[in-house]
Amino acid sequence: MRTAPSCLGAVALLTALAGANELGIDNSKDLNRQQCSGMYSRKSWGGDTDPYILTTLNKASPPPDQDVFVSLVIFEYRDEDLIGVWPSPDAVDKEYICTQPNVDRNFCNSTQLGKFILSPNASDSKNQILSTKINLKDPEAPRYEVKKTGYYCVGSAPFSADAQYKGNVEFRNAYGRLPAAQIAKLPFYAGITIAYAVIGIFWGFLYAQNRHDILPVQNYITAIIVFLIVEQLMTWGFYDYKNTHGFNAGAKVFMLVDSILNAGRNSFSFFLLLIVCMGYGVVKPTLGKTMVYVRFLAIAHFVFGVIYAVASLSITPDNAGPLVLFVILPLAGTLTAFYVWTLSSLNITMKDLLTRKQHVKALMYKKLWYAILASILVICAFFFLNSFTFAERSSPDFVPNHWKTRWFILDGWLNLVYMVDIAYVAYLWRPTANNRRFAMSDEIAQDDEGFEIASFGESADEEDARSPTREEIRNAGASGAAGAGAGRGGDVRGKEAELSPVPPKPVSEAGASGRGQRSSLDGETIFAVGEEGERWSEDDESPRDSGERQKLTGKKD
Repeated sequence: MRTAPSCLGAVALLTALAGANELGIDNSKDLNRQQCSGMYSRKSWGGDTDPYILTTLNKASPPPDQDVFVSLVIFEYRDEDLIGVWPSPDAVDKEYICTQPNVDRNFCNSTQLGKFILSPNASDSKNQILSTKINLKDPEAPRYEVKKTGYYCVGSAPFSADAQYKGNVEFRNAYGRLPAAQIAKLPFYAGITIAYAVIGIFWGFLYAQNRHDILPVQNYITAIIVFLIVEQLMTWGFYDYKNTHGFNAGAKVFMLVDSILNAGRNSFSFFLLLIVCMGYGVVKPTLGKTMVYVRFLAIAHFVFGVIYAVASLSITPDNAGPLVLFVILPLAGTLTAFYVWTLSSLNITMKDLLTRKQHVKALMYKKLWYAILASILVICAFFFLNSFTFAERSSPDFVPNHWKTRWFILDGWLNLVYMVDIAYVAYLWRPTANNRRFAMSDEIAQDDEGFEIASFGESADEEDARSPTREEIRNAGASGAAGAGAGRGGDVRGKEAELSPVPPKPVSEAGASGRGQRSSLDGETIFAVGEEGERWSEDDESPRDSGERQKLTGKKD
């Protein structure tokens, strides 16, 4: 009478646990005999139920007069030393299963036959150690209650000779079906989504405020910000769905869509960074045929990224063969092309702006270069520091000691670096009231790179050497008076000389025959009016102005 309810209970459990946080357990390989996972207490993350570990083994059909037993133990990883006994001080391996020979050697008693041997002080552990045996003719499902946060393991071994078994282990946390090592991704991706939404709100405000003065590159930035909000929202939705419903068919479809969006994000990001480094919208109004090539590269990178994502989901590391290279190498090739092309384009753009003395625009790209360099240094430093941590990966204590933070090392921090870079690029290329004026105009070059004090002395000596004597000035004034009746232009220039408080400059031989050669700095500023006061408009030579000068001086021509 107990057999039927047990069978029905096992079937119900297997049906209910489909898609939950389950791990397979069997004796086909030594590694498959034990499964471990991190577990949080109900107090740590909250939830509606108490966390537990449930192990279910498939029913076997041995001969009616034969029983098939499987030994099972559930424990917290730090209590591993409390399982098994050393048969002698110089023994290499422990005795783990309570067999009849071990009973005879007083390692265990007859009531523990078929179970894992526990140390005499196992009861002193802060966590429960559950040791039992399961008859495959009528398998029970032992349930282990988790009271404290830790890294828990389920170990198994065949007690009967030639026993073959297979089953599932569910690590059920109080908050839901998501593995404990991934639960931190829920608030993390929710926060990332909110952060992108805030960036999008500020960007949208500036975009709407200056919508009549938007550059083409700013439209691309708008598109990628919207895309990132959707992509991060989908990622958060995937983990929330998996936490609620488990890893069922819907979660697998969700994960496939999220992988495709992730490939699109990578391709779009590299595309945007490349056209920005080429100077699109700020230095060049169009890229011409180059834009077509950049788009082809982005599309190829997206296609190879989707193929890689699908292959990584469908191929396990054990089944991976040489054909995997045909999936990895094309993606690596397009990624390398993006890296080389982006860095070379940025250097060419900066060099061109500095050559044309466009210092303001060059400063923008210099800041972008510093941002890329800082990101590379942060990534290299993080990998360098993590190399010391991953050097201990072969140690059995690596996963138990790092299961809470492993997700951040593998995925989280890269998303933070990416978000900071996107926010910084959006800040540098943010919409303003003078977008097109800034992009389509060139800064007036300032060629005077500086001066030396000695140049003043040389100029003064040259000016003294060319300074006219009083006799020359008197003769020049006489010749000016003699030619007063030659025309109105000469009259005006004579009066200007009388009105000018500055001593007249010497006239060179070239100036005697025509218009004097201009002797000024090569780099004239935008505030220059004429050429040393020699050229004036016709309005300045009007009779009205000449009459006003006569009234002011009290002299007549």
